[in-house]
Amino acid sequence: MTISPTALIDQNTSGLRIGLFGGTFDPPHVGHLVTAVNVMHALDLDQVILMVANVPWQKEGSRTITPAQDRFAMVEAAVASTPGLVAGDAEIRMGGPSYTVDTLRSLRQQNAEYASATFFTIVGDDAAAGVPTWERFEELTELTRLVVVDRPGAPVELSSDIDWIRVEVPRLDVSSTDLRSRFTDGRPLDYLITQPVLEVIRERSLYSSPIGAQT
Repeated sequence: MTISPTALIDQNTSGLRIGLFGGTFDPPHVGHLVTAVNVMHALDLDQVILMVANVPWQKEGSRTITPAQDRFAMVEAAVASTPGLVAGDAEIRMGGPSYTVDTLRSLRQQNAEYASATFFTIVGDDAAAGVPTWERFEELTELTRLVVVDRPGAPVELSSDIDWIRVEVPRLDVSSTDLRSRFTDGRPLDYLITQPVLEVIRERSLYSSPIGAQT
């Protein structure tokens, strides 16, 4: 179901409105940040958590993935100066494969301010079609509203049986695959990754050797 974001703003008058934006963030880039701040504004969210996947099951085995604590450090650096954006490590602390349904339950159980919050799980248009295949999808839809991030001119449609919202964000064709390649071949990274993230990468000597072509 597609609902105008403005129609949702007054729907929940008690409790926080929290966006959950999960990802590998290997590395986090300006496209991630633009998505987070635009969804936060469109849906009048109190906070957007950029949740770092511990073991992203969709990508496991497809390429070498940077250690979770390093990816979390990069996300922390990326969001440090942006009000409303926070880095999440709940999936790292839980260990094992990262499933959104488990993350939502953990956030509600372990953080009192999230117990009565309304959650909005943010997914990209490329991943939206696969959402019904996610672990315990029926349970997931009881815990959160889905937010599908569309780029202008490329609308995605989900089943009317799913409670979902479309938010359009600016098109920034920034790829983590390309960014990792740029580190290995010396091409410019200016304006693609924020300076605080670059500093973490250099301090920890990340992406210093060729990495496979999967995002």
